[in-house]
Amino acid sequence: MSGTLYLVATPIGNFADMTFRALEILKHADVVVFEERKEGGRLLHNFGIEKPVESLNEHNEAAATFHILDHLKKGKNIALISDCGTPVFSDPGQLLVRKAIDAGIKVVPIPGASSLMPALTVSGFSIDQFVYYGWLSPKRPRRIAELQQLRRERRTIVLMDTPYRLQALLKDISDVFGSERRLCVAFDLTLPDEEIFHGTAPQLYDTLTKLEKKGEFVVVIENAPR
Repeated sequence: MSGTLYLVATPIGNFADMTFRALEILKHADVVVFEERKEGGRLLHNFGIEKPVESLNEHNEAAATFHILDHLKKGKNIALISDCGTPVFSDPGQLLVRKAIDAGIKVVPIPGASSLMPALTVSGFSIDQFVYYGWLSPKRPRRIAELQQLRRERRTIVLMDTPYRLQALLKDISDVFGSERRLCVAFDLTLPDEEIFHGTAPQLYDTLTKLEKKGEFVVVIENAPR
């Protein structure tokens, strides 16, 4: 009989957000699969969990997927975690999930902390409909083109990017959207230095450039008027 693949959400920064159910799954899994050894090891060590571990990341996803599938087919229960938040969502693991489903293996999501929903709810914008666009292109001409398409979007927009690209992203949003639309930038959610900024793109670009803010962030752009 095949094992079960658990997709275990972990805290996005504050270990106090770990759920009881997630801890139980990690404690009883036969193998824990993490994205990066440093972050995965830190999480397991913090909760006193010692388990056989494997890695699955963007560099080894294809090979690791077939290795982990072999564990599952032999009846082992696998807990997949990412560096933070929900695995598979903007993280490696989609190939493993698809292959597990194709093989008739049970896949169970274990929900937990997220940066997406807190950023949306604290934005103050309409969120009855929204679009998660995720990561824009790291190349500016392509990024500008993507933003020009998004400018016509009538739903609230959610963007993410690497900490070092915040100022460039805000500058491009400012150039494309101008001061017509408001933004919310949620910084270091769940951590002691969490900060939420509201304003137009030009305002936030000036403010955050002066503050030299760096850290994990989510950008929420107000929906265009209907």
